[in-house]
Amino acid sequence: MARRTFFSFHYQPDVWRAWNVRNSWVVRADDQISNGFFDASVFEASKKEGDDALKAFLRKGLENTSVTCVLAGNETWSRRWVRYEIARSVLKGNGLLTVYIQDVGNKDGEKSARGANPLAQMGVYKSDSGIFLAEWKNGKWVKYQDYTLGIPEGDLWFKAPTSTSIVQLSTHCMSYDFTAQDGRKNIGGWIETAAGLASR
Repeated sequence: MARRTFFSFHYQPDVWRAWNVRNSWVVRADDQISNGFFDASVFEASKKEGDDALKAFLRKGLENTSVTCVLAGNETWSRRWVRYEIARSVLKGNGLLTVYIQDVGNKDGEKSARGANPLAQMGVYKSDSGIFLAEWKNGKWVKYQDYTLGIPEGDLWFKAPTSTSIVQLSTHCMSYDFTAQDGRKNIGGWIETAAGLASR
């Protein structure tokens, strides 16, 4: 069965890095397919149509995927649409992992500073009315605003939170460094581990 993976990343600074990481994965085996790896111009065009159109576009990209691989550069953790892709991945039941790509050169061979783990900047909590997503914003945890409905406990592949304390998504997900941990050789195994944790 083909492993369909969605790659989430911050477009403007990291598309070259992300393209190299993604290609190191898909060229190795016939059963590795990346969905949702969009040309930046398509992404920008959808943004101009408004938030609802872009959300629909990103949800479409996640269709038929079983894993979401967040490629983390310096500012990825703070990007609204990366967070939306992560949120929709949680709702969909995708396996999740972070792969740091700051030491992968851009088109000019430049590296960047390592940023925070995007999966540590989002979490879940339980209230009297259900389980909800939260995000780290302006130095504090707040209810996630791009999806405000409750999540059925049975829809989570990881242990559901039991209190109002935020449980970061990174608690349940692995993270790796593409350069330091030989991602060219190992990223396929990392993605399979994420799929296995989510029973996908």
